[in-house]
Amino acid sequence: MEGRAELFDVLRPEQALAVIREHLPSREPRLEELPLADCLGRYLARDVTAPEDVPPFTRSTMDGFAVKARDTFGASAANPVYLEVAGTVAMGAKAEVKVRAGTAAAIATGGMLPAGADAVVMSEYCNRIGAGTIEVTRPVGPGENLAGRGDDIQSGETVLRAGEILRPQELGALASLGIEKLSVHARARVGVLSTGDEIVDIDAAAEGGRIRDINRYTLVASLHRSGAEPVSLGICPDDEEELYQRMASGLESCDALIVTGGSSVGALDLTPRVIDRFGQPGVLVHGLAIKPGKPTILAVVAGKPVFGLPGNAVSALDVYRLVVEPVVHLLGGDTGMKGVPVPTTRARIGRNLSSVAGREDRYRVELVRQEGELWAQPLLGKSGQISLMVRADGVAVIPYEAEGVARGDEVVVELL
Repeated sequence: MEGRAELFDVLRPEQALAVIREHLPSREPRLEELPLADCLGRYLARDVTAPEDVPPFTRSTMDGFAVKARDTFGASAANPVYLEVAGTVAMGAKAEVKVRAGTAAAIATGGMLPAGADAVVMSEYCNRIGAGTIEVTRPVGPGENLAGRGDDIQSGETVLRAGEILRPQELGALASLGIEKLSVHARARVGVLSTGDEIVDIDAAAEGGRIRDINRYTLVASLHRSGAEPVSLGICPDDEEELYQRMASGLESCDALIVTGGSSVGALDLTPRVIDRFGQPGVLVHGLAIKPGKPTILAVVAGKPVFGLPGNAVSALDVYRLVVEPVVHLLGGDTGMKGVPVPTTRARIGRNLSSVAGREDRYRVELVRQEGELWAQPLLGKSGQISLMVRADGVAVIPYEAEGVARGDEVVVELL
């Protein structure tokens, strides 16, 4: 620990993630059988095979008239084709009407194509002539304005594979197949422990050198958004033995642990020392090549990931997004560790910003549109200002190799 306390051996976030994944042992997944409506954000445990075709019958994709396509060939506004209306297709019922040569059947979007028809003419190109006749002013080809049986999903097709995250669109696809329950991975249980003699809970007065706990609330909320099950472990003072006991208790009941504060190299920065008391491998990474967020710890204790995040509230949120969230998804069943992509945009930076080559600088920004262009206006202030988190629309990223950017340069902005 003495050598580690002298300086940080920093890694890029993606390098740090590779290190911690290498040291995480394989584990038997915890699976749950859940109703489809409760599966949002979960990772699928088994492949899903379609039990039937979607759609289950050939259906119209337009309001109009079901016809034999050859009956409309040559139709135009100047030379319309006249067809007898044989009947109407009732919605939600089997089509009883039959289309023969020279006839048509009224049909709405989603209606079952009647026997004998092979296309639908949109209503915009049909005019009623009396009670039982229409004139068609535009030809259609066979299959036009139709969705055939199984065009979307075919029976026996693998619809989703194990390890895929279930978003609203996946749930919709499964609903179309009548699938009521799914086997999914259980949510990762992640403990969140704040540390520091100066930290008090939100119901206490912030006076006499004390400040209210921010990180536990932002991180618990972030874990909820990541699809995990957060476990609030409270506040621990700067006492090595108590920190050890609180971490040991959290590790017994959780799949992973986040400790905020005490992650740097000062006299009261106890987190790395306590982590190493649990034995090998212990601390794997101490320091990320980013600003803010450099004093970050990634460790493995008893086969479980442990993160030491800076006490700075802005840094803690950034680090969570960069290195904690991907591991949370891994524990929740994301075997490819793809996670949920961070939405980004490109914008022109609103002022000159300095940086250091070999470090990724990250600035909170407001996004404004000026004369048709998107600009990212940096929110500059003292380190850790809470208002920066509230006002920011995104984080402008100054790449590792850059020594800064000039006003008007285009940068990548991670949207918040």
